[in-house]
Amino acid sequence: MSETGHDLHSLFPGQGPALHALKLQDAHFRTLAEQHHDVTLEIQRIEDGLVAASDQRVEALKKQRLQLLDEVAALVAAHEAA
Repeated sequence: MSETGHDLHSLFPGQGPALHALKLQDAHFRTLAEQHHDVTLEIQRIEDGLVAASDQRVEALKKQRLQLLDEVAALVAAHEAA
């Protein structure tokens, strides 16, 4: 089981320094990153057949992941603009 391709460093290539700085400096960012990681792992478990879930549940999780990514992207952009 792997979240390769959905981890923040893969999704924000070239922005590793900003991700690292935010992880150290911003509690809200850390919370978002943890939530993104947890949601991604849950989706992966479902897709791997380890956990049963309805299509609606999978779609809800994917929408949640996108919302988290939107927030992460905004924080990364704000950090880089500062």
